[in-house]
Amino acid sequence: MYLSPAEAISPAIRRTKTFLFQPFRFGTYFKLCLVALLTEGLGSNMNSSGHGGNAPSHGPTVYSPFSFRPEWIAPIVAVSLLLLLLGCIIFYLITRLRFAWFHCLIHNIKEVTPGWRLYRTQAARFFWLNLVVGFCFLLLIILVAIPFAAGFWRLFRETHASGHFDLGAFLALVLPLIPIIILLALAGFATDLILRDFMLPQFALENATAGQAWAGAWARIRAEKGPFFVYALLRIVLPIIGVILLFAILIIPGIVFVACVAIAEVALHSAFDGAAAGIFLQVLVGLIAFVIALIVGICFGGPLSTAIREYALLFYGARYQPLGDILYPPPPPAPNTPVTA
Repeated sequence: MYLSPAEAISPAIRRTKTFLFQPFRFGTYFKLCLVALLTEGLGSNMNSSGHGGNAPSHGPTVYSPFSFRPEWIAPIVAVSLLLLLLGCIIFYLITRLRFAWFHCLIHNIKEVTPGWRLYRTQAARFFWLNLVVGFCFLLLIILVAIPFAAGFWRLFRETHASGHFDLGAFLALVLPLIPIIILLALAGFATDLILRDFMLPQFALENATAGQAWAGAWARIRAEKGPFFVYALLRIVLPIIGVILLFAILIIPGIVFVACVAIAEVALHSAFDGAAAGIFLQVLVGLIAFVIALIVGICFGGPLSTAIREYALLFYGARYQPLGDILYPPPPPAPNTPVTA
């Protein structure tokens, strides 16, 4: 069943409705939405910050992001290694969960455990493939950053010597990096798209190696460059449209909810005048509000994440026969008509 990138949108929405809401049980619905967000809607962003004291100078001292103390090296290295290990463990579990979620969607079943067990070997190999690809991408970023390293090092030394941070010099170094960062972001998106949307099904259904999965995906991309390009654009645009629609739906209830929580917090603060019981109740109200907001986010974000994955499966299933045969089973052969004399 051939589907263009645009034609795959409506059946993806229909499959999402059937999968999540027919029949509707809130516990099952919440579980599936949570799995969808964990496998489709989460990204990791690691930020670090430091605080340094004021160095004596002849003028006002401006906070410098280059402030650094030698005694920080060992703790930073230890924490970085711990975070790296923790990140790898979490990413492996999410990879296993992606294969389980894939199994749920293609077979329209709501039990996650069968897919979790069935694709253990394939998920492990796919995890290592992603680590290798990520390491290569990191090397590419380092190679691109090397020509700019001298300028940043010079700025670091000047800032350390003078105690002042030159914002103009910093912007002169950063602005030329913006187009390069955009290109790297697009390359990262394309790589992730090929891995998760096109190669993962072949890992799961054919137990393919990385080379076999890549060869199959690349052959299909070369055969239909236009549709795959439009699909990649829609994979960027559709989630954005979905988030905008969710924001439009939730903005007024969200404002009312935040206002109610703020009023409750102010009332508790005024009633107890800083007493321990008042602080406890304020923290309790804050926790309850956070849990409610988290549940609402999962319940509304889950269908969007599910629809995006259904869209990916339907588009590629129209070009990858083992997946298409599961999504749209071929009709049984017609019975032979008896021949009468």
